[in-house]
Parts: sequence; C-alpha cells; structure tokens
Amino acid sequence: MHELAITQRILEIALEHAGRAGARRITDIYLVIGDLSSVVDDSVQFFFDHLTPGTPAEGATLHFTRLPARYRCRACGEEFTPERGLAWQCPACQGWNVEVLQGKEFYLESIEVE
Repeated sequence: MHELAITQRILEIALEHAGRAGARRITDIYLVIGDLSSVVDDSVQFFFDHLTPGTPAEGATLHFTRLPARYRCRACGEEFTPERGLAWQCPACQGWNVEVLQGKEFYLESIEVE
C-alpha cells in the first residue's frame, strides 16, 4: 500500500514543476523504477488514476522504465545481473558477499506539458 504515498508524492512533484513552467496540463510522466524497489507499476497507475481527476495531470500517461538489479561481488569484483528468481550468488566465485550497484532506484525522470 506504500504506492499510494509514493504516487501522491509523484503527483505533487509533477504539479510543482508544471506550475513553475507555466503549463496548463501535464501530458506524460516518466518514471524510473529499480527492480529491487518493491514498487508495483500497476498499483502506481491505479492510485494515479484516482488522484488526478480535476488536476492538470488528469489524463496524463505514466511511462515506466524498469532497471534490473546489478551487483558487484566484494570478494572478486565481478559485476553481474542475476537471472530472475536466482539468489545473489556471484557467478564467478560463488561468493555471497555482494553490493547492489543498481536496482533500488525510484524517481520521476521527466514530465511533458502543454
């Protein structure tokens, strides 16, 4: 259910920037979401559709760009993207001590306005 709060904040940011630009309407919102962020696209879309009526963002299209998880093994330095459903084990040395390089992201990349 955290997508409600997230979607409210996305809308606030988009409306703020559209207002600064003197726009009367937001047509598109581009979001970047890492696969490890636990944000569900459909939930964001659902809440967005319920929050925007009567706002300059009503009818805007949400665009989702997903970033896959990417790790670096602390033991051998190997960088890798695991296959879906597999553990975070390094494919080079079989070590488990890895750091996340990519996949936790969640941000509003840009908006298009009229």
